[in-house]
Amino acid sequence: MAKQASIRSVILGAAFLMATSAVGPGFLTQTTVFTQQLLASFGFVILLSVILDIFAQLNIWRVLTVSGKRGQDLANETIPFSGFILAAMIVFGGLAFNIGNIAGSGLGLNVLFGIPVKIGAAISALVAIAIFSAKDAARMMDRFVKVLGVVMLCLIVYVVFVSAPPIAEAVHRTFIPLTIDAAAIVTLVGGTVGGYITFAGAHRLIDEGITGTKDLPKVNQSAVTGILFTAIMRFLLFLAAFGVISLGLTLDPANPPASVFQLAAGNIGSKIFGIVMWSAAITSVIGAAYTSVSFFKTFHPKLEQRSNLLVKGFIIFSTAVFMLIGRPVQVLVWAGTINGFILPFGLALVLIASTRSELMAEYLHPLWLQISGWLVVVLMAYFSIRTIFA
Repeated sequence: MAKQASIRSVILGAAFLMATSAVGPGFLTQTTVFTQQLLASFGFVILLSVILDIFAQLNIWRVLTVSGKRGQDLANETIPFSGFILAAMIVFGGLAFNIGNIAGSGLGLNVLFGIPVKIGAAISALVAIAIFSAKDAARMMDRFVKVLGVVMLCLIVYVVFVSAPPIAEAVHRTFIPLTIDAAAIVTLVGGTVGGYITFAGAHRLIDEGITGTKDLPKVNQSAVTGILFTAIMRFLLFLAAFGVISLGLTLDPANPPASVFQLAAGNIGSKIFGIVMWSAAITSVIGAAYTSVSFFKTFHPKLEQRSNLLVKGFIIFSTAVFMLIGRPVQVLVWAGTINGFILPFGLALVLIASTRSELMAEYLHPLWLQISGWLVVVLMAYFSIRTIFA
């Protein structure tokens, strides 16, 4: 019984690790900005992005856990050296975005307690390091992201309630939109399962030995739970922003998500934003550090033995960069471009690997997942290339 409870905890922890990695400072800003642009029709963008997210996530999580190999190792065995390229892209993107996550955590504490952003960032980094210093760091990480995930959910529900959005219109336009924005769809898909995020939960399950065809139901449950939690958070934040905009109120362009909370609930809303921002940022810091390190720790046994130390070093380095030079905009722009390519590149490698019997043994990857996966690859690659030449 205790073992089953432990497995359930890991499954849920992997789902929340993926979901809270996706729900970072960028997530809050993207959702608010696109709601301003598309109004009720943004609901359709969320719906379509959820479908694409599930296709990408199920393909990657199933193939990785059945093979029992992490993304970089599976890639190297599929196409020589491709795993090193994938790892480099993931680590660079994860590091650059982690600087933004550290900045977001500092901003959250600044809103809550009025302390300087850099001091708040340093305190947040110490919290993350403390989690990875715990005796059972993996379990501590699982509990931490689950608790803060639920806290964010409850607080955003409250803001939706007080903003009183026109829910009937939002639901109607979710299925019959007035406007369809392809760039918004790609941005949401990339922000939810792009970069390191799509591999986060799968690597967590592999670390706990949840592998092979026998565990596929658990893997499916964890993957879908993560996507649905992210979708619910996105839709609730969309409703909160839509409620404020529907009242004719103007969002602050310097910080759109903060103004949604403040306009909806006054000073209490401002404090709620601080809690949500800090929770979103600190869980993303943990997810980015854990997953980025998991992409190179298998390259040498000594790296694997010191993985927890490497995770702490990753957090310290991200914080030091933020302290010294602030948020490096140019690096983040390049990281965003690379992030757009990681999903189609990584997913294509996984789909190729899924056809190799020497890697997958007796497992036959469903045809519908193959087809849907390649559709996501083509769509995301096309729009990623278009952003470079736009």
